[in-house]
Amino acid sequence: MLTIYGRKSSFNLQKVMWLVGELAMPHTHTEMGGSFGGLDTPAFRAMNPHGRVPVIDDDGTIVWGSHAILRYLAARYGAGRFWSDDPAARALVDRWMDWAQTALQPDFLMGVFWGYYRTPASERNLPAVEASIRRCTAHFRLLDELLGDRPFLLGDRLSLADIPLGTNLYRYFNIDIARPPLPHVERWYRALQERAAYRAHVMIPFDDLYGRLAY
Repeated sequence: MLTIYGRKSSFNLQKVMWLVGELAMPHTHTEMGGSFGGLDTPAFRAMNPHGRVPVIDDDGTIVWGSHAILRYLAARYGAGRFWSDDPAARALVDRWMDWAQTALQPDFLMGVFWGYYRTPASERNLPAVEASIRRCTAHFRLLDELLGDRPFLLGDRLSLADIPLGTNLYRYFNIDIARPPLPHVERWYRALQERAAYRAHVMIPFDDLYGRLAY
């Protein structure tokens, strides 16, 4: 049995849960982190010395780090759908997964979602937020151009590349910031919303986080 540790409101946990849902994997979920605590216990630190979620325990195989978990689950359980043994095919996925984590996520999740949405108005660094919004505009315009001739990032079906990037969309389109016209990204987002796993694990209301830096 797969055991997953992390709180449902965690952006990085939502990536993992979305894939688990797509794979229809039996699992148990233990809420941990934030107000649930538990990250500093010896038992948890033995699984992840960094004290961060998400973490999975797959019958004794411990994996931490959201993208490491995605790759592990895809390789072990998603062959034919989310994993290829061809290094060239995997590279097509890896480059977008890495870009999601090193470019889009810092600018949107940290620069905009944390810097604007979660920070009390009196404490916001508005020039920094506005700079992050501009960078996000460039990122999403790039994605919009890519999606102009395909329904998903790598073609006609959902791939592992869509998950780290697509998880951003629910928050991006539901906070009060300036957004450029993005017809192809919006169409992609509508397609993701049709997926039961996306609705169950990504489309989780976050209103209670507004102006609140603590969990």
